[in-house]
Amino acid sequence: MPSSNDISLKTSIAGIALDCCVYNASGPRTGTAAALCKIANSASGGVLAKSATCLEQRGNPLPRTWVSPEASLNSEGLPNSGIDYYISSENIMNAMMMNTTSSDTKKQQIAKPYMISISGKTLEDNVEMIKKVLNSTSSLSQIACLELNLACPNVIGKPIIAYDFDQMETVLKTVANIPNIQKLKLGVKLPPYFDDPHFEMAASVLNKYSNVVQYVASINTIGNALVIDVEAEMPFISSNGGFAGLSGPAVKHTALANVYKMRQLLNSSIDVVGVGGIESGQDVFEFLLCGASAVQVGTCHWREGPKCFDRICAELKQLLRTKGYKSSQEVQGKLVPWNKAAAAKSRAIAKKKSIKTTKKIRQPLIDHMDMMHALLMIVVAFLLADKVFHQ
Repeated sequence: MPSSNDISLKTSIAGIALDCCVYNASGPRTGTAAALCKIANSASGGVLAKSATCLEQRGNPLPRTWVSPEASLNSEGLPNSGIDYYISSENIMNAMMMNTTSSDTKKQQIAKPYMISISGKTLEDNVEMIKKVLNSTSSLSQIACLELNLACPNVIGKPIIAYDFDQMETVLKTVANIPNIQKLKLGVKLPPYFDDPHFEMAASVLNKYSNVVQYVASINTIGNALVIDVEAEMPFISSNGGFAGLSGPAVKHTALANVYKMRQLLNSSIDVVGVGGIESGQDVFEFLLCGASAVQVGTCHWREGPKCFDRICAELKQLLRTKGYKSSQEVQGKLVPWNKAAAAKSRAIAKKKSIKTTKKIRQPLIDHMDMMHALLMIVVAFLLADKVFHQ
């Protein structure tokens, strides 16, 4: 059995090499170079910046987020520093700087992919931002890829872009015709789909532009969730009437299904990155089985900070080691159909684990009871001896 140190978590998305298949989602804790630097100095395989708009914006009024162990909701309204900030060569260098106790003024840069995300309010905004990246020769060389967020509204009165397949095709066709677009590695952030025809229509559009789209990130939040403050008898979130996007552990199973479906329907040249409810090494393992080449962590990173990447990667390595795998790539897309023999084996393993757990719980209890019994016997002996002495 290989040791955890021998386990490789290397992967690639859109032809970009990652030393680790786990990295951050675009969202909380990704808005500044200082925040991104903390991610760069963790076990995260890459660094993905906050979804940018053309200009800096503050987002929706507070409170606009809510979090619990089971789920998180946000109606942030894309607060960000604007595209110029995230493609600034200086800011990228600061984001990818190695933390060191050395007094050297020239700090070493971290050799991880730096990625940006854009979410324009209109198609024209997205085109403008892509052109800015392409025309910025210095920063273009520092940017590994661009993630186009099609999981947010584009035109007022229209659905989320990737739910309106005509609009989605218009966006991708326009992007594909931008001069020199081939210089950019391009990914697309997708919303969750729930019906088979929607999966098929989305995949059909994406496959049509597989010469431009090199990966999809699936899924974004599930829209229009609501959480209620029972004491105040009102929503916890003030923005948008209390309606917000749902993420965290509550969306994991929907995310797994979307990754599995997309991997089945998309051209093999388009990688799938899993997003949604990932909090442990086992969660990552499940997404890999469903065909994800890599995963992004959002809510857990928000709650726990960049140290979550170290923990999750350590857990994944331990699980791979236990199951006899030497790398995460050996697991990708290896989910097998349900079968009776495997189900019986799984039940037997679960039963064995349950017995071991019960023994671990019972043995300290038995030891404690034995100690109490011994103490009781000593007390009784002492009382009897004292009684004999006074007779």
